[in-house]
Amino acid sequence: MMRSFLTLLAALTFWAMPATAQENSGPLRLEITEGVIEPMPFAVPDLVAESAQARDLATRIARVIAADLSGTGLFREIPAEAHIGRITNFDSPVQFADWRAINAQALVTGAVNLDGAGRVVVKFRIHDVFAGQELGRGQQLVGEPDGWRRIAHKVADQVYSRITGEGGYFDSRVVFVSESGPKGERAKRLAIMDYDGANLRYLTDASTIVLAPRFSPTGDRVLYTSYETGFPRIYLLDVADVGRRALPTLDGTMSFAPRFSPDGRTVLYSLTQGGNTDLYTMDIASGASVRLTNAPSIETAPSYSPDGSRIVFESDRSGSPQLYIMEASGGEAQRVSFGRGRYGTPVWSPRGDLVAFTKQAEGRFHIGVMRTDGSEERLLTASFLDEGPTWAPNGRVIMFTRETRGEQGEARLYTVDITGRNLRQVPTNGGASDPSWGPLQE
Repeated sequence: MMRSFLTLLAALTFWAMPATAQENSGPLRLEITEGVIEPMPFAVPDLVAESAQARDLATRIARVIAADLSGTGLFREIPAEAHIGRITNFDSPVQFADWRAINAQALVTGAVNLDGAGRVVVKFRIHDVFAGQELGRGQQLVGEPDGWRRIAHKVADQVYSRITGEGGYFDSRVVFVSESGPKGERAKRLAIMDYDGANLRYLTDASTIVLAPRFSPTGDRVLYTSYETGFPRIYLLDVADVGRRALPTLDGTMSFAPRFSPDGRTVLYSLTQGGNTDLYTMDIASGASVRLTNAPSIETAPSYSPDGSRIVFESDRSGSPQLYIMEASGGEAQRVSFGRGRYGTPVWSPRGDLVAFTKQAEGRFHIGVMRTDGSEERLLTASFLDEGPTWAPNGRVIMFTRETRGEQGEARLYTVDITGRNLRQVPTNGGASDPSWGPLQE
């Protein structure tokens, strides 16, 4: 429910207690390399319920934390039936020998209670088992009962960040196109969910075709293309109240493939006029547009660099769809894709070092990544139809659409690590396509 997003008290507070390790330091560290790694064994026993009302939440929160970490492919949970030690009091010393005996390298302990206002209070600690010490300081989160999953995701983000040294991505949402009905008559509507498929909510009905939703940098608005008027046109939707408005365009034109600038004030998009498709920007407040390209070729699927200084886009100016990069103000573009095949839907990584793309070659579709100069191209997937990558907030995981062949073929969402490992299907209620991964929530 939306109210859980609005009422969660997301601030993390440090307790006034001694710690045996400094924040984000200590010997426990998972080094992430391009090669195959052995997942780190960890344990998350049920959190201690400090009241009868918190008993069910203590179990559910622990399970979400464990699922988040296991889903990365970087961690392997040691199941509860293998545990020797038991955590029955959050403040009692941890018996590290019991956890070393089952080869746990990391241990997450916690406690859950409800305060006088009925809010959920979660305390947690992260332990380096073999060093026999706490990793950083314990923390506490407070939120409304219907926001318990967000609290669990925030705990998992902290565990992930302290052990890997990278930012987490669990407390984030995805906006996408939910699909239903037979393949030739698919009903499509915008939907939003947690990154793991929970808390699904529909943002539009299925009365018209909608395409390519894109989150704002702050996650409070969504751009998308709608055929409500019979021609593609860009709409701006407020996630909280689902209010929406069409962005101004000239009569007789078609606008599509929108994306926000990093500061959220400008829309970068494609516009077709007189049979020609070029890139434009629009100031959201004033509606004023500026043309960036002027070529007889088709320029589309633009994406800003994280600092807003450059744009990567798709163009067929060389005879087939390829990737190009130019300054955000327009001007001469440099081609960066040179492999065999057709390239499209480029998206700049939040880290700024990579561009993800769709590639069609030799009858197969792929999701791939390359350096921003076109070097070190690496294909991460291959199938009948993979397309439309979108980045996790930390730039390590990519979500995309995979569609199966045939009359019964259906589009679904998948994720893959940038090394090409850990391919996973995202649980959705029916068909799903065109994902856009939003930022970490505040």
